[in-house]
Amino acid sequence: MNDLVVLDRDGVINVDLMTYVTRPKDFEPIEGSLEAIALLNKKGFKIAIATNQACIEKNIITDLELLKIHNYMQELLSEVGGHIEYIAYCPHAPETNCNCRKPETGLLQEIESELRISLKNKYFIGDKESDILAGRNHGCVPMLIKKGGYGEKVYRTKNSPPEEHCFDNLLGAANYIVERKSDLS
Repeated sequence: MNDLVVLDRDGVINVDLMTYVTRPKDFEPIEGSLEAIALLNKKGFKIAIATNQACIEKNIITDLELLKIHNYMQELLSEVGGHIEYIAYCPHAPETNCNCRKPETGLLQEIESELRISLKNKYFIGDKESDILAGRNHGCVPMLIKKGGYGEKVYRTKNSPPEEHCFDNLLGAANYIVERKSDLS
């Protein structure tokens, strides 16, 4: 494995419920998203997740319940040959004003520290403006998923990535990354 891609979770990997995923059975993968991660893994990419999970500070779920959801996601991924290397999450509500809640870059710093890798010029794929801004502010290359979450609200706004970095789904973004890697080889 020689490279890394950072993903948001809700609206990129799983259907964004527009509330919170509170149980493993509520975690519904977006069509093709698990296969996209497996494709990236197969082509030599590690995957990390940076996700805001205010549901913890709001006492909707616990850290342990979130872990169960993430373990379930890993189980589903293993069935298609995929794996997430590291999951960084912000447990805070927006009003806490922490440095880890996107668009702040604390989660990206945590990923760098845990995986001992710079995220400069690495792809950060998200569906929200906060994802795009966090990636951009940290020196990543932001990519936008337009469908399945909030991406249509961000697409073609002042903070939207350029058109060639906007995709309908994670599989489209993964194919682009894999093609770019083979072009550079």
